[in-house]
Amino acid sequence: MTTQQSNAQDLEAARSKSDDPTKQFDPDFVTWDGPEDPENPKNWPRRAKWRNTVAVSIFTFISPVSSSMVAPALSQLGADLNMQSDIEVELALSIFILAYAIGPLFFGPASEVYGRVRLLQISNLWYFAWNLGCGFAQTSAQLFVFRFLAGIGGSAPVALGGAAIGDIWTPEERGKAMGIYTLAPILGPVVGPIAGGFIAEYTTWRWVFWSSSAVAVAIQVVGLIWLHESHPATLLNRKRNRLVKQTGNHKLHTGIGPINLSSKIGGALVRPVRLFTTQPIVMVVALYMGYLFGTTYLLLATFPTVWGTQYGEGQSIAGLNYVSIAIGSFIGLFLNFVLIDRIYRSLKEKNSGIGVPEFRMPTMFIGSGMITIGLFWYGWSVQGHIHWIMPNIGVAIFSAGTMGCLQGMQTYIVDSYTTYAASAMAACALLRSLAGFGFPLFAPYMYRDLGYGWGTSVLAFISIAIGFPAPLLFWHCGAKLRAMSAYASG
Repeated sequence: MTTQQSNAQDLEAARSKSDDPTKQFDPDFVTWDGPEDPENPKNWPRRAKWRNTVAVSIFTFISPVSSSMVAPALSQLGADLNMQSDIEVELALSIFILAYAIGPLFFGPASEVYGRVRLLQISNLWYFAWNLGCGFAQTSAQLFVFRFLAGIGGSAPVALGGAAIGDIWTPEERGKAMGIYTLAPILGPVVGPIAGGFIAEYTTWRWVFWSSSAVAVAIQVVGLIWLHESHPATLLNRKRNRLVKQTGNHKLHTGIGPINLSSKIGGALVRPVRLFTTQPIVMVVALYMGYLFGTTYLLLATFPTVWGTQYGEGQSIAGLNYVSIAIGSFIGLFLNFVLIDRIYRSLKEKNSGIGVPEFRMPTMFIGSGMITIGLFWYGWSVQGHIHWIMPNIGVAIFSAGTMGCLQGMQTYIVDSYTTYAASAMAACALLRSLAGFGFPLFAPYMYRDLGYGWGTSVLAFISIAIGFPAPLLFWHCGAKLRAMSAYASG
């Protein structure tokens, strides 16, 4: 166990003893002032909690928008920058997602050391600078480098969001908040291509990058107003420093021993990999998340060909078909918004008032079935060249199921690894990002060889192989797996 892991566990134990009369034996110990302490993020007013949740979600929104916004303009971009192959053109889209596999390995765990807000704001500025540079790129090499570096900054909100929400909401309330947050990375790839289609048709592909950079500036302003630090360890350290200034007592401590910068960074980089390789829960969730994000970005990359070639629609009109993903996502969000916390509370009451993370699984059972149905529906509708509404219905069903599964899985991870939630989400983001990068690259060749019917059916069969056993595994074995873990809470 690393020094940082030990210290974090010590802090968690210290927190749990905040109401314990034994606290009086260590007068220098700094923790919350009782269970109702207003400085504790879980005691914030609901209005403040929702402001923070919305602010985190907005930060998370712009990066997926940017990741997919260039999709309708790929052919124009490839011609202007003299790209010679399909893979090179698709790389202009997916290299942004490749950066998602690297950024969270640092940002997620580092936020457990330095806090959420500072990293969110700095990473957004980093994204803004490099994304703006993409609009000025003169060669394909410049575009790839700038876009990859922009993706590094854009990956931070995706890595930190789930943990930031876990900081402020109790398990009974967390489902709805997680639903709002989960909607952002799903809606982003929808809004991006719709806007990008009209921008590319009536201006140039360069404005795709310049316009998203302008939005990043607006989001930075929102963050300065609404976003507040929620990481408990960071807040307690600030409280300790404030009390030291007021009292002059340098013996005050929060339960975290002194550690140097190298051990902080080392632990931050190692822990997500360790969680992925040693925790079956994280491994299975990461595999399924990777499949869902990879399939979503595969559909995004092939939409211009489907609607332009198969259905003969213009660039801007073809972009409107991405609305089907938004409609499906809203349906999935609404169903989860209504059901997920209600199911959790109901199962908790039946379990003698004890809530466990496995009570998030019912939405995954439903979502996995919808994903499979939606993929079969979409692929064979395109293959048979049925009316354009039919493929869109299939995509909407797939998106609703994806929303249900992602929300269930992310909430399950946060509930299971509360102290190490950011590291666990970073581990999931690693495989998810690699899939989002790789799936679009092989899509043109898969559909060329298998057609849209059988090509999409392959994806549907994979959803059966992963998506159906996963909820059953967690439902029946989740408690045992958590009990065996040194990282899982409780």
